[in-house]
Amino acid sequence: MGCENDAPMADEQRTSLAAPISVPDEREGPEPPAHRPAELMRALLPAIEPERRLNDWGRSERVEGFMDRTLVEFFYRYWFRVEVEGIDNVPSDSGGLLVSNHAGALPPDAAMIGKAIREEHPNPRPLYITVEHFFKGYPGFSMLIPKIGGVAAHPANVHRLLADEQQLVLVFPEGRKGTEQLYRDRYRLRRFGRGGFVEAAMRAEAQLVPTCVIGAEEAAPIFGHVDVMRRLTGLIYFPITPSFPWLGPLGMLGYLPAKFKIRFLAPIDTVALGGPEAAEDKALVQTLAQEIRAQIQENLHAMLAERRSVWLG
Repeated sequence: MGCENDAPMADEQRTSLAAPISVPDEREGPEPPAHRPAELMRALLPAIEPERRLNDWGRSERVEGFMDRTLVEFFYRYWFRVEVEGIDNVPSDSGGLLVSNHAGALPPDAAMIGKAIREEHPNPRPLYITVEHFFKGYPGFSMLIPKIGGVAAHPANVHRLLADEQQLVLVFPEGRKGTEQLYRDRYRLRRFGRGGFVEAAMRAEAQLVPTCVIGAEEAAPIFGHVDVMRRLTGLIYFPITPSFPWLGPLGMLGYLPAKFKIRFLAPIDTVALGGPEAAEDKALVQTLAQEIRAQIQENLHAMLAERRSVWLG
């Protein structure tokens, strides 16, 4: 019964959390790593390389820079001849969630939006693009996506980018349903889900920027789907386009030279709507998501009405 009270004082000091950490004498030999103080372990960590060109998200300045100077530059300047409106609506230094329509066999809209911010914005900033998890199943392509700014579409990733790092993030609430849309249904927005993007922006106290893009649906039109080939190839869908499957895999990049126009609408301040506390109001979240969808749809119709030619704008 008296074992605990009779224990030697030396044992109490040795097991106490308040006991001071002693630095071992080098003459006694190295101490096992499990018993080394944090200060000594920190000295063993490798220093950050000044020439490091890969961030914590796997984004590569070298790969992205090469793609930007070659393929993206060509499509932006000469093939799609992109025109941009409302670029000042994109936040200059705070977190911002860009919400855009999305369509086409292999949509080029994300790359064009990112290029527009780098080229036209007074304070050029990188843009992170949320991508679906099924891209992990494609070797090579799944390795390229994070190197050019793609991140897995998960609420934790979006919150870290918006709240902790104050970055710009692009989301496509239509998801894969938008990219599967046939040409006859062009510019008819699909459902925006349950408003998860609104909730994410509210929790991060970030601005929401509705974004409209026309041209992508004519650049990569889908005339039909072949379910048999989809099952045989393992693709998420097997579209029939002007260049695919006739030209093989490269046919997915066989874009038609449609004129692109991108319009950034006035940002929505989620702090004024209640911030993180309002994110718990599911009715408010879904209502705002539907309002953003309606706003984008209305502007798409207006932009199409103003367009005189698919190819010349």
